[in-house]
Amino acid sequence: MKIIAFGASYSKNSINKKFAAYAASQFNNIEAEVLDLTDYWLPLFTTDVEAEFGHPGEVTDFLSKLEEADLLIISLSEHNGSYATAFKNLFDWASRVKLKMFEGKKILLLATAPGARGGISVLEAAKQRFPIHGAEIVGTFSLPNFHDNFSEESGILHTELKASFQHILSSVKLKYNTSLSYESNSHLQ
Repeated sequence: MKIIAFGASYSKNSINKKFAAYAASQFNNIEAEVLDLTDYWLPLFTTDVEAEFGHPGEVTDFLSKLEEADLLIISLSEHNGSYATAFKNLFDWASRVKLKMFEGKKILLLATAPGARGGISVLEAAKQRFPIHGAEIVGTFSLPNFHDNFSEESGILHTELKASFQHILSSVKLKYNTSLSYESNSHLQ
């Protein structure tokens, strides 16, 4: 089994990348790779750019990474109630190459934000949109008030939120018959 995880943000200090990496680290003895979306920097999608230049290699590279995954863990950054622009651009490019880019993929959808809503609007949008592109959503979780409820050393700090997150991870684990760790995972790349 292989997990591909990423935060849907191009920010160097993305809290969603940190959260995705943390989620991936909770699976024992599983190969997990955390992507950095800045490796997939793209021109703004327009049909004019597509007609003139074709599909950038970064798009096929990204789709190849998705193909490697048995489980995708995506933590969505929310900007004005929707996807971060850079992720939406990558999503648009990728859907032009392969409309059903998530075909046959199980996805654990996450979101976090500094505020009390925890990116819930973008999470709801993705729950509606990603299955159209072939995804099977196996779980969702929103972590509000990231800076108060999370530390890189300890993970989720809030007791009830941590229990809820562990319950969701346990449900995902059952689908793969694998064990979970609530410690760091040395398999992360």
